[in-house]
Amino acid sequence: MEIVLALAIGTLVASGVWLVLRPRTFQVIVGLCLLSYGVNLFIFSMGRLRVAAPPILPKGETIDPSLYTDPIPQALVLTAIVISFATTALFLVVLLAAQGFTGTDHIDGKERDQ
Repeated sequence: MEIVLALAIGTLVASGVWLVLRPRTFQVIVGLCLLSYGVNLFIFSMGRLRVAAPPILPKGETIDPSLYTDPIPQALVLTAIVISFATTALFLVVLLAAQGFTGTDHIDGKERDQ
């Protein structure tokens, strides 16, 4: 399970970095989304990889902390998902406005041969 998660995080981050370095603005936005997904998976995995473990501790009992997951990374990832969705929507609106003004979606404003 850990190797699959590590490969998924590595693939998302590597693909995101590759797309961020591309000259087209839309590819940069998709790269930033992939980077944020990779970071979200990384933060989520910091709360331990446990299947069917409750994130909330019962009140008033002695507990074994190894039976529960950490709820803080889950809350951080949920907040990061909402913020990245809003940021992506803002970037897409700015992309469409810039493309309307310049007529291209290249970062430097010049068309290149692919």
